[in-house]
Amino acid sequence: MNIYDPLVSPAYLLNEQVARQVFEILPDDGPVVLIMDRAGHHWPNDSEAFGRLHISDTYLSELGARIDDGTEPVIAQTDKCTIVAVELTTERTRCGYIALIMKQDGPEHAITNIGLLETMTGLVNLIARLIEKNVLLYELQNRNIPGTSQYVQREPALN
Repeated sequence: MNIYDPLVSPAYLLNEQVARQVFEILPDDGPVVLIMDRAGHHWPNDSEAFGRLHISDTYLSELGARIDDGTEPVIAQTDKCTIVAVELTTERTRCGYIALIMKQDGPEHAITNIGLLETMTGLVNLIARLIEKNVLLYELQNRNIPGTSQYVQREPALN
């Protein structure tokens, strides 16, 4: 087993790219948005705020397991926040999960605004699909341009 495999897997790289794009446009006073992969890595948009919520990795894994069992969206409550979590997926890759963490709001607030929250998670999934398509298009272009790709084998030079 290569210890670097999770760091170069397509899902890990895609999650990291999605996190960068999504976090760039989020407001400072909004919910904490957490992108998680299936291996337990996670990217919060606000590390300090996420740290203050004391959400354990075990708890996050349990949310992922509930989603994998078919419950979606998962609405969960801790003593400090409400979490709405869904699967992060594209047409080709099961990336992991998206969690919207609303500080100081009860589950009633999440249920009342579930349409808005599902729209937000749907947009994150859309961003993931667009990034994946862009990467695939880039790879395809490189395969078709002679001399620009590792996939193109050149004939040895005859001197």
